[in-house]
Amino acid sequence: MSSANTNPRASSGQLRTPGTPPRVSAPARPAQRPTGPGAQTARPAQRPGLIKPAPKAKARKARLLVSKVDPWSVLKMSFLLSVALGIVTVVASFVIWTVLDLTGIFDGVNDLLREIAGSENGGFDLRQFASLPQVLSFATIIAVVNVVLLTALAMLAAVLYNISSTLVGGIGVTLTDD
Repeated sequence: MSSANTNPRASSGQLRTPGTPPRVSAPARPAQRPTGPGAQTARPAQRPGLIKPAPKAKARKARLLVSKVDPWSVLKMSFLLSVALGIVTVVASFVIWTVLDLTGIFDGVNDLLREIAGSENGGFDLRQFASLPQVLSFATIIAVVNVVLLTALAMLAAVLYNISSTLVGGIGVTLTDD
């Protein structure tokens, strides 16, 4: 059995011989403008080339109320942001220490302290007091403390917001669709 259509009639009702493809009618052509002398008088209100713009749609506005904040999502987000801030703190302390060392600020401060104290052969050396490993370890300690504190404060703020929003109703926000 062959799977070819043996019906001699096409779907449009025309007769078709087996083995020939069905006829497809040509698409309709748009109407042509008349080019005679009466063409200009047919539409005197429009100038050629100008198109009237579509009217702008009204912007939709939605007034929403933030009545509750999920403390778990606040905890996760504040932890990630405070870790990023901690990394920035350590990197910034490294960059600042390197810039101060390359510009000779440590030598200038040591010379100034020697002149003030009046000692020629020793005294206070700023590089021993604020060496790079000490500065980076101090910055790391500060970053870890900041991570813990900022995460705890954000969580506390979310819980306090939820408590106060049950009393007041929350913060109203208006969103618009541009």
